[in-house]
Amino acid sequence: MAWLKSRRLQYLLAITALFFGLMVILRAMFYFGFSEVPATPNVDQEAVLAALGVGLRFDLRLALLMMLPLAALAYLPRFNLLTSGLMRALGHLYLIVALGLLVLTYIFDFGHYAYLGERLNVTALRFLQDTRDSTLMVWESYPVIWITLGWIASVAGGYWLARVLERKLLERSAAGISGMQATLGFVVCFALFFFAILGRVSNINILNPIPLRWSEAFVSGDRAIGALGLNPVLYFRDTLLIPVSPYDKDKVAEYYPLMADHLGIPQDQRQSLNFVRQVEIQSHKLDYDRPPNVVFIMLESLGASRVSSYGLPIESTPNLDRLAAEGWRFKNFYVPVTGTAKTIWATFTGIPDVAPTESASRNPLTSHQRTVVNEFEGYRNFYFIGGNAGWANLDGLVQQSIDDLELYQEGDWESPDVDVWGISDLNLFRESNQILADVPDDQPFFAFIQTAGNHRPFTIPDNNGDFEPRTDLSEEELAKHGFRSAAQYNAVRLLDYNVGEYMKWARESDYFDNTIFVFFGDHSNRITTLPHMPAMDQLGLESNHVPHIIYAPRYLSPREIDDSVGLVDVLPSIAGMLGLNYRNTTLGRDFQTPAPEGERASFVVLLEGPNPVYGMVTRNFLVRMNADGSNATLHDLHSDTPKKDVSAAHPETFKRLFDLARAEYETARFMMYDNVDD
Repeated sequence: MAWLKSRRLQYLLAITALFFGLMVILRAMFYFGFSEVPATPNVDQEAVLAALGVGLRFDLRLALLMMLPLAALAYLPRFNLLTSGLMRALGHLYLIVALGLLVLTYIFDFGHYAYLGERLNVTALRFLQDTRDSTLMVWESYPVIWITLGWIASVAGGYWLARVLERKLLERSAAGISGMQATLGFVVCFALFFFAILGRVSNINILNPIPLRWSEAFVSGDRAIGALGLNPVLYFRDTLLIPVSPYDKDKVAEYYPLMADHLGIPQDQRQSLNFVRQVEIQSHKLDYDRPPNVVFIMLESLGASRVSSYGLPIESTPNLDRLAAEGWRFKNFYVPVTGTAKTIWATFTGIPDVAPTESASRNPLTSHQRTVVNEFEGYRNFYFIGGNAGWANLDGLVQQSIDDLELYQEGDWESPDVDVWGISDLNLFRESNQILADVPDDQPFFAFIQTAGNHRPFTIPDNNGDFEPRTDLSEEELAKHGFRSAAQYNAVRLLDYNVGEYMKWARESDYFDNTIFVFFGDHSNRITTLPHMPAMDQLGLESNHVPHIIYAPRYLSPREIDDSVGLVDVLPSIAGMLGLNYRNTTLGRDFQTPAPEGERASFVVLLEGPNPVYGMVTRNFLVRMNADGSNATLHDLHSDTPKKDVSAAHPETFKRLFDLARAEYETARFMMYDNVDD
């Protein structure tokens, strides 16, 4: 075993241990500082240990890969780390760069997970297209200076330790190893390296050895546990390399008969993958003398789990609760894909944004869409946002897609900006209300108000009426109900307060009595655990499940809707209320019309990226699967064990929802391009 005394081998093993040890420390920081698993009661400890074991094997793989450039410098003939100062200098430079990039990637990963609940992946590149807003949001939300100092200190500490190892191991006397011993050492090290990179030592097909893959971290089916098994550097690389195609037209054609039935396309119009249908005036149209106005209010980052009337045990939203009690409250309402840009896309296009890497609004090939809003003939169209509408190219989407749109954004307001997202929501409501109040009574209008305050950095403006943050609840008490901090909880309360103030002002205006107000959340923001919504929590639906309220006291009596309704259905449903004879080119359907599949179902994406996890959710069941339909399972939303696969007990429900989910996914990929308005 004389080969073990090799200076270069010992140095490379020590550097590998340095990289690996650093990643173990960073993994522990993620587990205790960012993962919700430690705070989850009755968590499956075996699944947690298994995921952590997968993660450690990924860490070892990356440590070995990072060591390879130093190995090349160490074993070069004549000029190498033992004999050349230049090679030493190159090695030092490599160490600084490698350590810097490694730690920086973990910093981005921690922030990405804290923000979206997902490990760093290729979809994060979309933030680079909105550098100004992304940078300001990070600056206002996180202690950037302290994080930067911590990054520098970590890199300096790692580099110092590497130099110590270099002096102790490379600068000692040679051991004098024979050629036979060197050959033996090479064989042993190569075998160990092979199995370490492979990530497994059993169940190996020598003819086709399958390496450890990121998907093995998710064998438990729990997204939070699966996140423990990922290495952000390798995971980002894997998602970056997955080939992406816009759509599979053969698959669209295969599922077209099912989708045609689902959308109610007449038999004589079913040709050439046609999804356009003319919707006649419905019997449930409202009775009115002049066309009602329509005001959409998007409630930033407000999940149903944050709303008192949806089951939150502590009071958070008295104003929204009052509107829900006096209007139509949708108990099972879902956005198809989480994220503000993807929600706005789905609202207006009626198509789930299943773009694999960046939001569809950023794609210039798909930004000019047909929308049901343009069927509101004679309406004046408004879009109000407190900040810059250029975020995610939303201004391009709405201005290209909505006819004669009047867009009010950053620079158009009298109120001052309060943070990266522009003016406060209260001032946004105040000034928007005044603009709408000035519209002549005989001019119907459609307006979209996009709030932003319930979002990092959770700014509570100095001048925000008589709102007072609540300070009597402990961090532990808030965490039990899904809030990561008091600031997050009070941001929800502030949003609700601002909605209440807006409705007071609206009631004093001439337009209130003849207006349909439509409230919905765009997604939920980062949570801890949800004891009051175990199925949403355990099945990963918490971000998709949002509140939805339609409030029009002149026209609508209080009602609760149990059926599963999706965001893509909202505009067609409002068109049905208005009694329009309109063209629908979307995947949305009027929820007041019968669903051909029987129990209504909504399409949801549970995990984004080039290889998504998606499904269909009804008021009773969720079916979910991988992008290609593999690993499909059915879950009972009202069971004490919602994670249990019940497909065998409900084979007809499973098949119906499975086929519909596959059809919706493939059709949505196609329709993002097919619905472009030439």
